Amino acid sequence: MTVRTTRRVFLSAATMMAAALAATACGSPQDTATGGGDSAAPVKVGLVYSQSGALASYGKQYIEGFRAGLDFATQGTGKVGDRKIELTEVDDAGDPAKAVSAAKDLIGKGTKIIAGSTASGVALQVAPIAAQNKVLFLSGPAATDAVTGANKYTFRSGRQSYQDVVTAKSFIGDPAGKKVVVFAQDGAFGDANEAAVKTVIGGAGATVSSVRAPASATEFTPFASQIKAAKPDLLFVAWAGTTAPAMWQTLDQQGVLSSTTVVTGLDIRASWPTFGAAGAKISFLSHYFDGASDTEASKALKAKVNTIDLFHPDGFAAAQMVVRAVQEGGDDVDKMVTALEGWSFDGVKGKMTIRAADHALLQPMFQAKLTGSGTAFTATAQKSLTGDETAPPAVAMKG
Repeated sequence: MTVRTTRRVFLSAATMMAAALAATACGSPQDTATGGGDSAAPVKVGLVYSQSGALASYGKQYIEGFRAGLDFATQGTGKVGDRKIELTEVDDAGDPAKAVSAAKDLIGKGTKIIAGSTASGVALQVAPIAAQNKVLFLSGPAATDAVTGANKYTFRSGRQSYQDVVTAKSFIGDPAGKKVVVFAQDGAFGDANEAAVKTVIGGAGATVSSVRAPASATEFTPFASQIKAAKPDLLFVAWAGTTAPAMWQTLDQQGVLSSTTVVTGLDIRASWPTFGAAGAKISFLSHYFDGASDTEASKALKAKVNTIDLFHPDGFAAAQMVVRAVQEGGDDVDKMVTALEGWSFDGVKGKMTIRAADHALLQPMFQAKLTGSGTAFTATAQKSLTGDETAPPAVAMKG
């Protein structure tokens, strides 16, 4: 994802993976919905995400996925029992302050479920608001590991950075004695990726350093020079937003891609042509791409959006989680939380499990290669990893 998809990193020891996997109750999101609560009163759901700003394209995929997932989980009715799911969409433009303001406004109007958060920085600010007001918060594409275990009321419908890291593990071989450089933007997303690489790869014997760039940077030659001077055995690139094309072009022109092994996440489809000649020189870890799975949910999603992109599954899963929460919890948020903890369901990517201990979302991840060139690039899966194989270490719930 150069991500953000962007994305993240790789891996090492399948190390402390999920010894703490809590027993999960399997269930279908299409099970007949009864929905407790106030008779036929609508269920208010606030969707606070990036409709504008640097991550607007991610937000667009998220909301398209959510609508498709709601249709799938409610069998086309948009209702849980007799209760209509009433959506209110708010643009946070990727600004945490705007997101917090929107969340508070929605909560003040009686909304008990907030979903969204395209950006990691936004999710980290909204999560405490959920705990303070005891409302359900379902973070979306935001990948920072810190969302997992943030508090009792916070869940996630997308993957987290550690899962990207573990997915990339096979690209680096034995990390012992290797030199790894993380190239990322300043901010929560970059922090999460760098921390994950240091924990997983560094913990397995590699020396990990980083080259960080301001999120506003548009000239990347100085950073490419720093990377070449470091002479890494592996370069992990974690990038988000519209500057990715210029960044990749510079790394290629400066000879970085031909001087070391480069691993990154496979970003949204629209970004693929920007790799140019670099596309064949990169090893990709992938959260999702069209054709990565063949599930009933993926078929339902594809029928709605034609071509599934990176963050469609996050929105789809969020809608499935909303329906589950309302089916089992009605208007009681604590019951919603209990209903989601330990729940396993069939999502776009395959089997998804919400770990009860810290609300990590265990899910399949993919290794991919691009073939072709330019606008004709296609992605193919080289390997699929199960949710257990990519499970992050369990963390203590913070609130």
